[in-house]
Amino acid sequence: MREVAVIGAGMTRFGELWDLSFREIGIEAGFQALVDAKLSSHQLNAFYLGNMASGSLLEQEHIAPLVIDYAGLAGHHVGAIRVEAGGASGAVALHQGYLAVASGAYDYVVVGGAEKLTDVPDFTANRISGSTADQEWESVFGATLPGLWALVARRHMHDYGTTREQLAHVPVQAHAMGAKNPNAHFRNKITLETVLGAGPVAEPLGVFDCAPLSDGAAAVVLGPMDEAKKHQEIPIRIAASQVACDTMALQHRRELTTLEATVTAARQAFALAHRAPADVQVAEIDDSYSIAALVALEDLGFAEKGKSGALFAQGAFAPGARTVVNPSGGLKAQGRPFGAVGVAQAVEVVRQLRGQSGERQVPGARLGLTHNIGGTGATAVVHLFERVN
Repeated sequence: MREVAVIGAGMTRFGELWDLSFREIGIEAGFQALVDAKLSSHQLNAFYLGNMASGSLLEQEHIAPLVIDYAGLAGHHVGAIRVEAGGASGAVALHQGYLAVASGAYDYVVVGGAEKLTDVPDFTANRISGSTADQEWESVFGATLPGLWALVARRHMHDYGTTREQLAHVPVQAHAMGAKNPNAHFRNKITLETVLGAGPVAEPLGVFDCAPLSDGAAAVVLGPMDEAKKHQEIPIRIAASQVACDTMALQHRRELTTLEATVTAARQAFALAHRAPADVQVAEIDDSYSIAALVALEDLGFAEKGKSGALFAQGAFAPGARTVVNPSGGLKAQGRPFGAVGVAQAVEVVRQLRGQSGERQVPGARLGLTHNIGGTGATAVVHLFERVN
């Protein structure tokens, strides 16, 4: 297997992009990444697109060739493949692109992720997002994603004494970081009192405990590591790329407060890279709900079981800490265009490792992690990225 480098990165702003079409945002992110990689389109061998719900949202299937077509690249006859894995669609697309280059099948591939969620009513978008849970055992009975994560939160509170205030620290930090990110959906700081006083969504989760439904796109260009210096002064190596799955329905899992798919993907990734959680300086983790972030910190090995709430409230993952979590603002503040999330996380970590993140830069970052999940954790993806000079 060849070593794989990220040689280009680009993304649009996230938010309510009513003036831009799906095609436009996908093309914008892709061209940004190609320019960053100093690569011409005729050098591309393949395109992988993470997208969760174009059929339901746009009434358009066969979405990857459409993006290639409207980017003016159809004449190159590049293979274009859509990848779907719920909210982890972009991260799984990145995994597929990594395997394609590592295997030697292709030299240069673009991995994109895109979603347009605000062009339909909130009810429709929430129904579509709920389809990433188990339809037969959960959704058909009225369970929503916030409702299912609320069950996880209640169990975590019961088993480990996690408090409502500890949960609230997650969105407060996310918004503080999002305020420094020009691409973020929300760039406003919020207080603990604001989170605690917001209306309920699914107890104990309130409005500010839930990431928004967003539009947006992100893209990276992957190539062989031994060619990376031709494209970037600071090459970023993908040290590990791992995907794991679990049961769809919460009721079929061994316990509610552990996502075994995340545990497995993280353990395999760290073993492959010969690294440990303590070696990571910057991490972009899935914080689609406040409790999801706390559970992820434990499952990834950054916190002991049941201790993440207290550690987060103490600032253990804030700027200046050994491991800074979600400097982009995370899904909560940067935004949650499902198919784009996993790729956008990679863009943020790559820019952090290059030292290109401005106000939110993590000083001296050399090893970064991304973590993205689909549904309530039926799919989990972990990537490790390393600065090599």
